[in-house]
Order: sequence, then C-alpha cells, then structure tokens
Amino acid sequence: MTQIDLPTPDQTALLGAQIRDGGTSFGLWAPRATRVELALVDEDRTQHNHDLELGPDGVWSGHVPDIGAEQRYGFRVHGDWAPEDGRRFNPAKLLLDPYARAITGGVDYNGPISDHTAESDFTPDPTDSFQAVPLSVVVEDSPPPDPIAERRSLGDSVIYETHVKGYTQQHPQVPEHLRGTFAGLGYSAVTDHLVGLGVTAVELLPIQHFVSEPFLIGRGLSNYWGYNTLGFFAPHASYCSVGTMGSQVREFKEMVTALHRAGLEVILDVVYNHTGEGGHEGPTLCFRGIDHAGYYRLTHDQRNDYDVTGCGNSTDTSNPGVQRMIMDSLRYWVTEMGVDGFRFDLATTLIRDGHHDVRQDHPLKAAIAEDPVLADIKIIAEPWDVGPYGYQVGGFGNGWSEWNDRFRGFVRDYWRGNIGGVQELSTRLAGSPDIFDHDERPADSSINFVTAHDGFTLRDLVSYDVKHNKANGESNRDGTDDNRSWNCGFEGETDDPGINALRHRQAKNLMATTILATGVPMITAADEIGRTQGGNNNAYCQDGPISWVNWDTADGWHDLYELTQTMLKLRHDHPVLRRERFRHGEQVTGLDGEPTGRKDLAWFGGYPHDHLVELGTEEWQDGSRRTLGMFLTDDRPDREAEDALLIWFHSGDDPADVQLPGGRWGDSYTVLAHTGTEDELPNDPVPGDGILTIPGRTVVVLSVR
Repeated sequence: MTQIDLPTPDQTALLGAQIRDGGTSFGLWAPRATRVELALVDEDRTQHNHDLELGPDGVWSGHVPDIGAEQRYGFRVHGDWAPEDGRRFNPAKLLLDPYARAITGGVDYNGPISDHTAESDFTPDPTDSFQAVPLSVVVEDSPPPDPIAERRSLGDSVIYETHVKGYTQQHPQVPEHLRGTFAGLGYSAVTDHLVGLGVTAVELLPIQHFVSEPFLIGRGLSNYWGYNTLGFFAPHASYCSVGTMGSQVREFKEMVTALHRAGLEVILDVVYNHTGEGGHEGPTLCFRGIDHAGYYRLTHDQRNDYDVTGCGNSTDTSNPGVQRMIMDSLRYWVTEMGVDGFRFDLATTLIRDGHHDVRQDHPLKAAIAEDPVLADIKIIAEPWDVGPYGYQVGGFGNGWSEWNDRFRGFVRDYWRGNIGGVQELSTRLAGSPDIFDHDERPADSSINFVTAHDGFTLRDLVSYDVKHNKANGESNRDGTDDNRSWNCGFEGETDDPGINALRHRQAKNLMATTILATGVPMITAADEIGRTQGGNNNAYCQDGPISWVNWDTADGWHDLYELTQTMLKLRHDHPVLRRERFRHGEQVTGLDGEPTGRKDLAWFGGYPHDHLVELGTEEWQDGSRRTLGMFLTDDRPDREAEDALLIWFHSGDDPADVQLPGGRWGDSYTVLAHTGTEDELPNDPVPGDGILTIPGRTVVVLSVR
C-alpha cells in the first residue's frame, strides 16, 4: 500500500479539552487538515466557532477564556475531498473529540450522519449533521478512585467477566434507580456476592463510550455488548444513573472505589482495534472526518477500508497519532480512573504494521511494555483477528496473558465425550505448555475459560446442541456453529429430572476443570447461578431479558454456586494450584532437603493394571481412555509443609474404580471436593494403593498425606 508520512504529535502537545488559566484549552491531531474549527455548542444547539492554530506536529490547538465544565463542543475539520488519497474532509459534519472524557447525546440514524450522499459513497454530502450527532463535554479534573489495597499477581487472580448493565438490571437487591449502571455494579449486594463467591477481579465488557450499528437500529435492536467504541476516554454515558454531562466520570470512579474497597480489581475490555464508524459507507462521527487515512487502515487504492476485524474498519496503529491516542487512553484509565488491567479485543489488529502484516515487535507493543504507568497492570490479549495470520495464540510473549481458545474447545469436547484419549486434557490442565511454555513465559500466560460473553452460557452449553438466534433478526445464520455442546438428551428446557441432574453435573464438571487447571481461570458472569440465554450464542444485540442476568435462577442452581465457591476456596487455600512456573515432572525434595521420589507433576490412569506407575506410552495412546489423575506437589523452597493434591477427571458415563498411588506418592487420600452428589464419595481417608470408585462424569479433588 502507499505509505502516508504523518507527523508525530509532540509528547508535550495537549490533546482533548483541559480546564486551565481561566478557560479551557483544546487540541486535536489532524495533520492533513487545512482548517479546524472548534464548535462550542449551547443547550439549544446554537454554535459559536473558534479557529484553532496548526502546530508543526499536526496538532491544532487553542485556548478559549471563560469556558469550563459541562461545555458541549465538537470540531469541524476542513480539507480536500479526495477519497482516492484517504481524505474525506467535510466541515458540514460536526465531529467528536477523540480525547473527549465525556460524551452526551445520541445518534439520529435517520439524520445526515454520513459524509457522502445516498447516491454515492464518494460524493460529499453538504448537509449539516449538528442535530443528529453526539457531542463532546468538557470535564474538570477530579481525584482518582481509591486504589486497591494490594494488587494481586495474575496467577493469584480469578477473573469474572461481566456486563455493567446486564448484571444488575434485574438484581432484586439493587435499588431500582441504580440498576444497570456503574453505581449498581458498585452496590454492596453485588460486591458481597462476588467476594463471597471467591473471585478477585471483574473484567467489564466495553465501558468506553460506544454506539450501535445502523443495521441493528434498522431491525429495532441495539449493540448491547459495546464492541463499537466511539470514545476511548469517555465512560459510556447510559451507564450513569444521574446524567451525561460529566457525571459518568464521577460515577465510574465511585464504582471503582467500591470494588477496590471490597478487594476486587477492575479490568477493562478495550476495543482499540476498530471504531463505531464502520466502513466508509457508514456514519462519520469522529475519526474518519478528522483524517480517514490517518486513523484507519485502507486498501491499496486508499479509497476503501482494509478490514481485519469484521466490523467495517480497522484502526491503523502504524500511524503515530493512533499509537499516541491508545497509549494516552491506557494511561488515563490507570492514573485517573483507577483500573487495574486491560483485555485487548482482537489484539492482533493492534500489532499490524503499515503493510498490514502482523509484527510481534510492533512499536505499540513495545510502548506498552516500556511504559512505567503500565508496569504492574494486567495485560491480556484476545490473540486473534480475522485477517491474514491473525491467529496468534501463544505468540504475544512475556508481559502478556492470552485467552486460550484451545482450552475452551478441548475441555468442552472432553466432557461431552468427543475425544480420542486424555493426552490433550493433560496438556490443557498443565497450563497449555505446548502453547505458552517458551521464552521463559510464566504459567499464568493462559487465561482458561469454557464460556465467555461470546457463545453459550454454561447452562446453555449443557442444554442445547445448536444455536437459537432467531431473535437477532438474521434467520439464525449469525453466531458460530462450532459450539461443542451437548444437550444431555433433550434440546432446551425440560422437566425431566434425570436430564436436569445430568446438566447440573456437567456444568459443575466444566466449572471445576476451569478453576483447577494451571493458568488463570475466567468465569462468565452468573454462570455460577445457571444463567441462560435460551440457546442464543450471539446475544451482542440483545439488550433485554435474553442477556440480562435473571437472579431468580440462583435457587435452582445453588449446587453449582456452592461447587464454584468450594473450588475457588481450594484454589485460594492451596498454592499448589497457583504455581507461577510451568511444571515439567521434576523431582521434589522434602523439607529436609532429601529427595522424596515424588514429582511436582505426575499423571495416573488409576486402572488397577497401571496404578503403580505413571501413565506410559500405551496408556497415553489409548483413545478409549476417559479417566485421568493429576498429581500436584508444592515444591516451593519456602514452604512450611508439603502440600499435595490428586485430582481425578472422569468423563465416562459409568463409574470407574481407580487404585490410588501408594508408597512414596501417598499414605492416604481424603476427598476435599467433588462434582457428584453428597453421598457418592467417602468421607473417610482412603489408603494409598486403595480403591476409590469415581462415579460417572465426576471431578474429585483429594488431599494427599
């Protein structure tokens, strides 16, 4: 493609709006514009325009006296209309400030929001958009939230992925006027539930200000998940309980303070890979009008968007202004808004160069690694996009953890019985060393999950074989068909007690496997209380009961809640489950410094003919095997006592008699937790070399003496 040489914003350049010196200073990076007007907008949409001055770094700036907090504003950016050169300047379109810290108002999708005419994407539309677009708001500085008392390592964390609105919209203990808001998420009944469950961090689906896609509005739907960002510095306005003229900033900070005081860290799901403007045929609300080629990846002819996100556009992180914006945004959310980490949506897009090639040595990635503000911040990648070589799982290196879709896929397959043995199960349980154990990466590089916002909920994973997305308005064509789910014998809800008991058991097995595996467990909000979306596996456009948490399910799924709580307590109480380094089956020395004959990781089949030795080649290659024992020993030099666990995973339908390893491995074994019913496993210790009967489809955690 043709490279466009753009100046880098000076590090001292003020971007956005900042109250100072008896007024407000404004700055906008628009290096190819010929004129930029600051439009100060009154409540009745009357405008007063001020010309800004261009600096050598491409930043237009100016100071306006007597302007303060809650002032609405936008920009009108002038320049050539030359789509063949990536320039679509059209001053008739009132544009948001990319650095706006608050945004008010919505989009009139029937209004003149496109920079082009209805007849042609390449002919400018002279109609003023001022009545149809949202506005930026000047926000005064305020103190950051209370910091968390102690920021945990990622390896000691349990992540809970949730949606700000949907989590509390129907919460019976949250005051009605706070439901669905930042204040609602910070309410004591919510934090009490999270802390009582045992999670340590909430990962919030996008809360940076977003808009809906026009095609969704045309169907009477909206973008619920929020992966359609329009303001990378602004909390989403509709998540505020009291107003949109800057109150959303204060309320977000108060929410962070409440979560921090409860001991919960805050991780943001951030969408820097594309914006809510879509392709060039879509609305022009901000970035495209400032500089189409400056902010977005374009095809070789410079006329069309080069889309590696599947969302119509892709931000061009090879350009210095975009890199600066992303870094400024990350620092802002850490220093001013108090967050503790980020999950980067479609992170591969962010490390593509000017030729759209993936580069793990990308300057943006280097800047994140080198920035002292981000030094102890959790950095998590969704390590793929839809472009060439976009699948980069395992490639992000030290300093990054990554969503592990290989874990999700195999664990689902294992518990539905669609496997050829247990060899890959052992790999996933050990932290996926085949993917992450290189270049001295830690074991917490793997974010382990079986469900996320995208796909079936845990309850639906054991209740539906196929998706049921008709409510999305695409004739059930949207959403993946690769669900790897099993309905346990009936599609959808049923009164059959046997099927429902099996579903509860399978849900507990999936949850337990996620929590007990080496790596970082991620739980999808309300999976622990049986949340259902009625089989919808792509509920991104469902801002309603399909997506909102129905807290009435908690009583019927209390067994799953208790199992989740128990397994998380085990994870907290046993450092052997939270090891930072990968295990390689190394010999363990005792507290006296002498070899014990045990290993830090060993695998047992448990069948009577192979109980005395670890699994060998023949057992590993047995495609019919459904039972695996994972022996873990705490080998920390500073340990006060040796902590060892033997965890059995049995996905077969029938019970399995397993002979527990004796001798140097253990004198006796005691059941700490399991996914079966109360009376299915013994309460008394079982001696080494003794037989333990594991019920069909069960996880059993044993302490080792």
